[in-house]
Amino acid sequence: MAAKLSPPRILPSGDAAITVEFSRQIDDEANRRVLALDRLLAKTPIDGISETVPTYRSLLVHYDPVRIDFDTLGGKLAALAQQASTQDVVARRWRVPVTYGGEHGIDLEGTAKALNLSTEALISRHAAPTYRVAMIGFTPGWSYLSGLDPSLELTRRQTPRLLTPPGTISIGGVQTGIQCIAGPSGWHLLGRTPVRTYQLGRDPIFLLEPGDEVKLYAIDARQFAECERAAEHGEIVAELVAR
Repeated sequence: MAAKLSPPRILPSGDAAITVEFSRQIDDEANRRVLALDRLLAKTPIDGISETVPTYRSLLVHYDPVRIDFDTLGGKLAALAQQASTQDVVARRWRVPVTYGGEHGIDLEGTAKALNLSTEALISRHAAPTYRVAMIGFTPGWSYLSGLDPSLELTRRQTPRLLTPPGTISIGGVQTGIQCIAGPSGWHLLGRTPVRTYQLGRDPIFLLEPGDEVKLYAIDARQFAECERAAEHGEIVAELVAR
């Protein structure tokens, strides 16, 4: 018999949104339940819901309070959360190239020193896992990846940078991430990828989706430049290896 799932917390988020919270911390199983509920709502929509936004540990549900009230919707969401299955989901897997260190990853050496590792060991450990896309957020295409080797966990920088380059691959706390467009960051910059996880005018505009798997692999600066030129013209330079 399957273990009974703990019920999520149903929380108001203003007067037109509900947060369905499965955990109060970053947790892969909670994230799977978030995505399972999101999929179920897409298949069996509830009248009055206008948008859903999955995060690491909760699902934000926007709704029209004229069409459905908080208590009714909250009850429906709580019931569906117990029904949503995290099983039998075939994840897409992407191979994503990364150029580590040098001008592409200005924090690589300092991060390796802070972790008492060689730069080679840091690169090897960082590229080894199969990561999961837990959520997309902060800026368009910013992909938060779970599955970081615990030996690479590192607190964020005390002073965030106001601007970091597009394609940055970085770590912060228990996470690693793929930054698509230039923007601020307090994470440690290990490398860059030429892959655009978000690109207007391309089909698809967003490349990665929550629940996808990501394998990183190292390329040199020459290969980065070649892939960067291809990506500028709309080519998807990541490789889809499974779905």
